[in-house]
Amino acid sequence: MSEELDAVQADSRATGLAPVARDAFDADVLDSVPSSHRFASVLAPAMAIASMCSVQLGAALSRPATIEYGTLSTTWLRLCFAALVLAIVVRPPLHTYSRQRWIAAFVLGSAMAGMTLCFFEAVQRVPLGLAVAINFLGPLCVATVGIRKFRMLAWPVLAMAGVVLLARQDGMWTTSFAALVFPIGSALGWATYIVMMKRVGTLFDGLQGLSTSLIVAALVTTPFGLAQSGGHLPAAQLFDAAYLAVLVPLLPYVLEMIALRRMTASAFGILMSAEPAIAAAIGFVVLGQPMTGLQSIGTLLVVSASIGAVVQK
Repeated sequence: MSEELDAVQADSRATGLAPVARDAFDADVLDSVPSSHRFASVLAPAMAIASMCSVQLGAALSRPATIEYGTLSTTWLRLCFAALVLAIVVRPPLHTYSRQRWIAAFVLGSAMAGMTLCFFEAVQRVPLGLAVAINFLGPLCVATVGIRKFRMLAWPVLAMAGVVLLARQDGMWTTSFAALVFPIGSALGWATYIVMMKRVGTLFDGLQGLSTSLIVAALVTTPFGLAQSGGHLPAAQLFDAAYLAVLVPLLPYVLEMIALRRMTASAFGILMSAEPAIAAAIGFVVLGQPMTGLQSIGTLLVVSASIGAVVQK
């Protein structure tokens, strides 16, 4: 096992990806992963793309529940279920953590809470594709800050152009300025989330850091959830929140933590530019939110930027 891990570590250094963490969870994953250079370079982007698909499908399927029961209470319950499931599986040794670890987990958990609450408030006010397009400004900032080669700036610029096109419809912006508060808040949370998710991934073993951060996120959102629900939680809402918690946030967070251990935060941020396109497509298929010609071009641009960033990385 040690030799296999060393081989994967060497591959990751050769590809420029972040070194693979030596912990029980990653070891189990790597047991079934060929140590070829090509596969190692594709694994992390594939996980990130799977995460984006899960988030946007979960967001689309969440719309009826959030309309009926409220965004705050539904989001709070999802975080609670996700935190509970992961805590049971991982069983993080909370009493052994240092102050440094607790601070990192608290910042990540708070970012998760703010990002999630703002995002689901946003999709109630603006089309899903537009909400995610604005939300993408967060990872775009992370991607731009982390760029060391001038030619790599082409991909964030291309992605930003696509985002602008996604936000235009019939020659005008598709929402009011007031409705942009929540997407912008979510973007700030997402930028913090990317930076801190990578930090937590290096400080904790396996999924312990993610589990602890989800507990923090659930606690941070509790006052908002209780205030909106008034303590009244119908069985149907609990059921909806339980299964939706798997699509978002549980599965995406797990996939993204593993991905960020194998790639830089900058590369991850650029790859996230595909999310507005995924959101627009899912919004069209699941919610019947149509795209204009310009928005279709915008989708093509952000997908091209994502592919270019991964290939040139």
